[in-house]
Amino acid sequence: MTKTALGSHPFLLGFEQLERLVERTAKAGNDGYPPYNIEQAGEHSFRITLAVAGFAEEDLSITVEDRQLVIRGRQAEETGERIFLHRGIAARQFQRSFVLAEGVEVSGAAMENGLLHVDLEQVRPESVVQTIRINRQQEQ
Repeated sequence: MTKTALGSHPFLLGFEQLERLVERTAKAGNDGYPPYNIEQAGEHSFRITLAVAGFAEEDLSITVEDRQLVIRGRQAEETGERIFLHRGIAARQFQRSFVLAEGVEVSGAAMENGLLHVDLEQVRPESVVQTIRINRQQEQ
């Protein structure tokens, strides 16, 4: 049996990029740390909220590269002489990735009570109608 690629269908011209996007999404980590929510904040806006208790703002970084939102957390090494009898609060580094659709942009980020909120907005492109002129071929 032959596997048909999404980009090879005759009616889907130029959609090879979508296939790569699906593959990249599937490779994104399935690690459950840190837990997160995704909510619709408005008709064209979304909010991703990550539980980052114990992380300071300077321990976190948010980047967007090639339509992929990457949130990283890394706490500084403790220099104190603290002795834990039980350590149940996770303090490990993390990387959480989200693939953004075309036209989705990060509009802001904020920390509140141990939660990192990343706000996204979907910018709607204008509808463009284009008329293509048909050229008559010259007979030879």
